[in-house]
Amino acid sequence: MRRLFQITLLAVCVSSTVGCFLPIYSSRPERRVQQLLYTSEDLRSLVDEWERFWFLDSPSHLTPIRTHGGII
Repeated sequence: MRRLFQITLLAVCVSSTVGCFLPIYSSRPERRVQQLLYTSEDLRSLVDEWERFWFLDSPSHLTPIRTHGGII
């Protein structure tokens, strides 16, 4: 029973570590910067594509000054 408890405790400690067992990015700083730049550019282009899909990037045809419409 004690052995099972120790194994369970060890498994919880190992599984709750921050990070990943196999890192996504390179350990070389210059290569890691290049990979992070590519990732951020991909995410930025995703937002642009989303706005283009929902026509949020088109100009507004509304008047810049809103009129009251009633008698002032």
